[in-house]
Amino acid sequence: MEKKIFKLLKNGICYAPKFVGKKDILVVQNRIYKVENHIDESVIPELQIVDCSERIVCPGFIDQHIHIIGGGGEEGPGSRIPEIMLSQCLNAGITTVVGVLGADSITRSISNLLAKARALEEEGLNTYIYTGSYRVPTATLTESVMSDIALVDKIIGVGEIAVSDHRSSHPSLDALRAISSEARIGGLIGKKAGVVHIHVGDGKKGLEPVIEFVENSDFPMEMFVPTHLNRNRPLFSQAIEYAKKGGNVDLTAGETIETGYTVPDALKLLSDTGINMDRVTVSSDANGSIPAKDGNELGVGSTDQFIDDIRNSILINELSMEQVLKTVTVNVAKVLKLYPKKGVIRPGSDADILVLRKEGLKIDKVFVNGEQFVDNGRVCKKGRYEKK
Repeated sequence: MEKKIFKLLKNGICYAPKFVGKKDILVVQNRIYKVENHIDESVIPELQIVDCSERIVCPGFIDQHIHIIGGGGEEGPGSRIPEIMLSQCLNAGITTVVGVLGADSITRSISNLLAKARALEEEGLNTYIYTGSYRVPTATLTESVMSDIALVDKIIGVGEIAVSDHRSSHPSLDALRAISSEARIGGLIGKKAGVVHIHVGDGKKGLEPVIEFVENSDFPMEMFVPTHLNRNRPLFSQAIEYAKKGGNVDLTAGETIETGYTVPDALKLLSDTGINMDRVTVSSDANGSIPAKDGNELGVGSTDQFIDDIRNSILINELSMEQVLKTVTVNVAKVLKLYPKKGVIRPGSDADILVLRKEGLKIDKVFVNGEQFVDNGRVCKKGRYEKK
């Protein structure tokens, strides 16, 4: 397929993610140039027209918690989970990822994570990473969280720092203050979000360490992103109270009703509670390990479950399209300070665009920075080592 500088997406039902009606979207190279009711294609040379009639058009999804080099390892070397492949992201509508290290900072490293992020970027994906791991003191590239964030282009925060988990280092409030200070200053110097992405486990205290720390520090609340908050019911109750105070709440795809809440159910409960849904996000935890229950083997998080949870929130739990799409687009972009470059369809934003079929919300097309990677539901540009 010959590359065209100009692409015109015609007659799509546009959620930007706010519903704006039927629109034509003109893409010039990697950016959205115009979003209008009608754009005359006859005056634009060398134009690729993409018919989006009876299709939903929305921003590409941003996944702020994904194990791009694989997670796991808690049951020995044989339980190490493989790296993510480009198609896994594209098939779930994910156009931007933030890679995390996780529990294993012995056999995996920030340099591994950075190299994989650059590899995925070469293949076409938008990529960022967090420095750090479960433990405090945490894994870094330059021996400093502050300098990692300030100096390395792809590092936008620190995480996933673990609390309330037997695999964590049980950091004190002083230790959390120190790492948060480094993230904050690194973010200011590097003009980045400087977020502290916090893994909350199934431990007895749940979200208490985060709440206590945030309430007894001078850091802005928005720089903290506790995740996995739908993993069990007591933790989710704490998350609701935390959200009422203005905190970010990140839900993890694939959680079940056995012990916690699915993403569709959690979103509905949060919405019914009347909290500010602009602070709610959803991430995949793909290629990370899911703790074993009842003697079963470790599970593996997946991007397939991520897109299924988004669909089911709309189709089964009947939440509004606009509300659900925000949790994986503009809300995430604002938390990570990627807005308005990412997370929205508007002039000047990057052309990360999904085209969905109305029936079943199946992915029809995916554009990343204006380049088409999925057509008619099939990945047309795969990663270097994927089967063609």
